[in-house]
Amino acid sequence: MNKKLILMVLTIVLALGLVVLAIDSRMKTVYYEIENPKSETPLRIAFISDLHSCLYGGSDQSDLIEAVRAQNPDLVLFGGDIFDSRRMPDDGGITALKALGAEYECYYVSGNHEVRHEKLDYYKEIVRSCGITVLDGQHTKMAISATSGTPDIYGFDDALAYGDHFYQLEHIKETVQNFHFEESFNILLVHNPLNFEHYAELGFDLVLSGHAHGGQWRIPGFQNGIYAPDQGLFPKYSGGLFEKDGTTMIVSRGLAKESSFIPRIFNRPELVIIDIK
Repeated sequence: MNKKLILMVLTIVLALGLVVLAIDSRMKTVYYEIENPKSETPLRIAFISDLHSCLYGGSDQSDLIEAVRAQNPDLVLFGGDIFDSRRMPDDGGITALKALGAEYECYYVSGNHEVRHEKLDYYKEIVRSCGITVLDGQHTKMAISATSGTPDIYGFDDALAYGDHFYQLEHIKETVQNFHFEESFNILLVHNPLNFEHYAELGFDLVLSGHAHGGQWRIPGFQNGIYAPDQGLFPKYSGGLFEKDGTTMIVSRGLAKESSFIPRIFNRPELVIIDIK
């Protein structure tokens, strides 16, 4: 075999390997650690966002459920778009909510897909029927947090439910203005990361968001993806950890795969695990 033929074969093999890596849609688990100086009680959170009713392990969602169980979280937070308004039936989202709601303390906020087509109330009833607390503009003390100084959680519907991001932000400001954040670690659960700078100004300790799907196409080694809704090309907050003025934001790249019109490139779906130390 001559050198040119060998080189051509190697090039083809490498190209095929690169394609396989690029379109890999296996779920992975990513980990973050956050310091909580307000309490000595550790807390492990499983954060699920942008599932879009996609299936992991078949119709019983066995891979997703087992992946959560393997992490032994204290609670599970759902960051919106658990259902899909365009391509996917609701079954995948319902199955995941039922299984996890039966085993863990769970909290949920809506995403833009739940708000579309005037189905928000319908989806909220489904979520509540799974034993999961819906946060749609209020504050609650986590049931698991029985001791003083452990986290409080705030959750709000997606901005689409308010009309736009401005009105959603105004509602958030009105809701939290009378709370004393210095007394306990506080978490904001909100689907869209767009207003992070304002959330930092309000003094939240931890913000959890999704929506951006990791920028859909990513270049290995770079933080940001190519495009995200509401942020456009080369979005600032497409996935990962961000910090500003004492506030940490974690943006999940989400779990959407077969629901997307455009495939994920170098952007595996992810289950997010957060350890609050």
